Amino acid sequence: MSKLTSLSEAIREHVHDGDLIYAAGFTHLIPFAAGHEIIRQGRRRLTLARATPDILYDQMVAAGCAEKIIFSYSGNPGVGSLRVVRAEMEAGRLAYEEYSHFAMITRLTAGAAGLPFLPMQPVGTDDLARANPQYRTVTDPYSGRLLNAVPALTPDVAIVHAQRADADGNTQIWGIVGEQKEAAFAARRVIVTAEEIVDERVIRSDPNRTILPAMIVSAVCHVPYAAHPSYTQGYYDRDNAFYLEWDKLSAKPESVRAWLNEWVFGLADRAAYWSKLGPEARARLAVTPRWSQPVNYGEF
Repeated sequence: MSKLTSLSEAIREHVHDGDLIYAAGFTHLIPFAAGHEIIRQGRRRLTLARATPDILYDQMVAAGCAEKIIFSYSGNPGVGSLRVVRAEMEAGRLAYEEYSHFAMITRLTAGAAGLPFLPMQPVGTDDLARANPQYRTVTDPYSGRLLNAVPALTPDVAIVHAQRADADGNTQIWGIVGEQKEAAFAARRVIVTAEEIVDERVIRSDPNRTILPAMIVSAVCHVPYAAHPSYTQGYYDRDNAFYLEWDKLSAKPESVRAWLNEWVFGLADRAAYWSKLGPEARARLAVTPRWSQPVNYGEF
């Protein structure tokens, strides 16, 4: 059964005020288009969870969408702090829970497995464990050693951007693989945005790239360029200039509001956003094809 729908309809149906949202993706495939649509639709009181929040959550916090953030490392990658997120946390207007990267992924893994918590080695997390009461300790029943434990993370909605998916929701990515699979299996609802919607025969021809099966996907949206200013391996490059620009404009609330008005509220969708970037930016972000070698799966 086709789950293909527009991004605006997917957000309208599956993202509600007060939800816990996990926007997946590591370095690339960050679902900016979905985040912008959440802003555009005026969702409020969200808890935003993500390893490495990136500037997407800076924008969503600035737009008033969030009341809490759950994260491991918060920053504008390669540049510095997320100015808006940091200012809101320091002012006491944004609740937060901080974890190590491994603890965040352990939380998702527990959620995906249907477990209430998972233990982990207590390495490099002494300060976090003291500051965050969600860290607990358990005794290994086999060795008697003391281990850290973190609770399962079960988002209301996981959002995954991918290179391609079919209309049923079978989803494939390549390049750097982040926590997309764990986040999706842990979540109650899953929204996929994809650069391409392909026939199921394409998916079946290369099954090892499929990270999400159709049965866990709630909605599939064809949204080319959905990851900008992040990148999508094989489709367009990372817009490093924008990350530097965001560091400057996010220093002032009025410039952040002006950017949101121009680039989110003032545009109908991602197609309008990509068009507005202009030919120079599109040419700068274009990538040269570099094809992988074919694999012979055999036919039985």
